[in-house]
Amino acid sequence: MRNHSIRSRDPGGYGRVVIKALLFDVQGTATDFHSTIRGAAESIAGPHAPGHDWSAFVNEWRAAYFEATSRRPEQGPWMSVAAVYRETLDPLLDGRGIGLGAAERDDLARAWARLEPWSDTVAGLTRLREHYTLATLSNADVSAVVEISRRADLPWHAIFAAEMVGVFKPDPRTYHLAARYLGLEPAEIMMVASHKYDIRAAGQLGFHTAFVARPLEYGDPALGDAEFSDEFDINAVDFLDLADQLGA
Repeated sequence: MRNHSIRSRDPGGYGRVVIKALLFDVQGTATDFHSTIRGAAESIAGPHAPGHDWSAFVNEWRAAYFEATSRRPEQGPWMSVAAVYRETLDPLLDGRGIGLGAAERDDLARAWARLEPWSDTVAGLTRLREHYTLATLSNADVSAVVEISRRADLPWHAIFAAEMVGVFKPDPRTYHLAARYLGLEPAEIMMVASHKYDIRAAGQLGFHTAFVARPLEYGDPALGDAEFSDEFDINAVDFLDLADQLGA
């Protein structure tokens, strides 16, 4: 196994530290949720609402998810991501007058556990896993990450999710969970995500950071933030570029 050495961002550090593991966000970073969910919505709900803007529907659904998972723990009990997606679906459909039955609504909500990977994901991860320990650190439920990984044959060595500590990223407990189970210090781990809030939170805890630009995460490049920033250790256009930059 080949590890990557990167200069410490800590002015008081001892020069170079060795990256031994990579943590990956799943929804949006490793998988194309927009295309997957839009396709599921068109298939399941499309016959009830011909010509509907399903791209906008998906983005509103995702925004409702973010709002629900951004609540502080004291604002309510833990709720699984599957329950969040199912609970937020009803107002979206009812507000548009789309009359899906309960079984169809359940099926549509379960599409979040059937997300398809980006075209570079499997090839990039396959290269990286020869040199690094690869694990997920997702806000999605463990069962959903397992299903997504099984369907797409994503080559992780381990699966970690926010569900394991009962809070959502960017709560520090999620990142510490992964470091503890990997048996590594934060400085030996790189957090990889297409969401800057995620890697900024990890960086503040001493993790190294890799930003992977996913301009089509929301379907329209104008809706996402794919701009590179010097605040991150690595900026990459996809997982293959990440592998190149890490020498895999």
